[in-house]
Amino acid sequence: MTVTADRATELDRLRFFIDGQWVEPQGTESHRQVEAATEELLGTAALGSDADIDAAVKAARRALDSGPWGRTTAAERAEVMHRFAAALSARSEETSTLVSRENGMPIGLSAMFNGAAPAGTLQMYAEIVKGMVLEESGRGLGGTTIVRREPVGVVGAIVPWNYPQALAMFKIAPALAAGCTIVLKPSPETALDSYILGEAAQEAGLPPGVLNIVLAGREAGATLVAHPGVDKVAFTGSTAAGRAIGAVCGQLIRRVTLELGGKSAAIFCEDGIIDTFVAGLGTASFMNNSQTCTTQSRILAPRSRYQEVVDAVAGFASGLNVGNPLDPEVTCGPMASETHLNRVLGYIDTARNSDARLVTGGGRPADQDRGWFVEPTVFADVKNSDRLAREEVFGPVIAVIPYDGDDEAIAIANDSNYGLAGSVWSADPERGLNMARQIRSGTIGVNNYNIDLGAPFGGMKDSGLGRELGPEAMNSYLEYKSIYTV
Repeated sequence: MTVTADRATELDRLRFFIDGQWVEPQGTESHRQVEAATEELLGTAALGSDADIDAAVKAARRALDSGPWGRTTAAERAEVMHRFAAALSARSEETSTLVSRENGMPIGLSAMFNGAAPAGTLQMYAEIVKGMVLEESGRGLGGTTIVRREPVGVVGAIVPWNYPQALAMFKIAPALAAGCTIVLKPSPETALDSYILGEAAQEAGLPPGVLNIVLAGREAGATLVAHPGVDKVAFTGSTAAGRAIGAVCGQLIRRVTLELGGKSAAIFCEDGIIDTFVAGLGTASFMNNSQTCTTQSRILAPRSRYQEVVDAVAGFASGLNVGNPLDPEVTCGPMASETHLNRVLGYIDTARNSDARLVTGGGRPADQDRGWFVEPTVFADVKNSDRLAREEVFGPVIAVIPYDGDDEAIAIANDSNYGLAGSVWSADPERGLNMARQIRSGTIGVNNYNIDLGAPFGGMKDSGLGRELGPEAMNSYLEYKSIYTV
């Protein structure tokens, strides 16, 4: 790694956003954020300690129990949320560029998911809560029962590095709408961009303690999960980390939402239209350099058209423009870190030593002398029992698996510990829809795969618990209270 010597940069972030103020850390650890495409130092960020997490949770607790936020009306919260959205929109270009430099996301995609989506998500939940009945009366047998929806309380939100702004707002927006207060723990792998959320929250006039942001590693994250002042945990990340978080929350009888990994399948049917399929591969299988939990890295192809599908997928992969993600023409940037690059290369080496057939890619691109780049890679003749078909790579490494008949395709798609995403590609939409209904996955597309921010998103099996997005996500941030009267 060719990181430059330690030096101060304009992107250094050495304080935390707690109780409406930028405060000095109580620990001494820090993280050096390196640009994924150049391996140059971007900036240094302070890492939070257990004491910083404790201070943030206590600030959130005060804001909930004795601050103004816990007594606001839905309309008042919505007004603040719209101001928050406006403040984020004004910073959208700065935010999307910074995230692309941190994690390698192509700039066009970053403009959508880190620039526009957070503000749009806030606006959506502001309008949802304005139209939601939070208290109703008239029920009851022999009396009147008032049913209230109240905020679940203090939310510990833990987000990963791949879509840092969007995934943070998937938690912040419904929590704010419900009247909750939040402690956000971003990932050190994207150490710098979360500060923009704090700046925008200040500008919008969010009351002190409603949103607190402490960048921290796993140990401080574990402190947040187990903190007695936290009422709910919302986590996006690996299945292994999700198991540990779920175990703690189960022991504490604490609300938890877990959006975890995936090993999704795209089924190309015998009557599929190859041009339609290829046109959808960018979002289904290669979005964000395939550093996406919904990546459909298992492509199931009928034996009658197997080589045609292999050639089409390999042609798409080899045609991706690999390079600096700030270039609008680039369609595949680097991996987010050197550690992650080596992990992806390890899966490629494992597949090379199996019976699978390497069709394209298989290493680092020769024309990139800096940055954590990997060639988009396709293996054919993969068995669904192979490691490449069972484990989440989280990089542009695709396994093409043959099948005979729709029933076998559905069985192979379901033969996975995961169940987050998928797709079916058929010239007959009814056939595709019928197959989609039989696949155990929280989301699935027919002749496309595009996440709908207005619909619930989440996984089955090892892909998680609960749902984010859509009006349904509000339920995990609300408690129901029944008041019996005579």
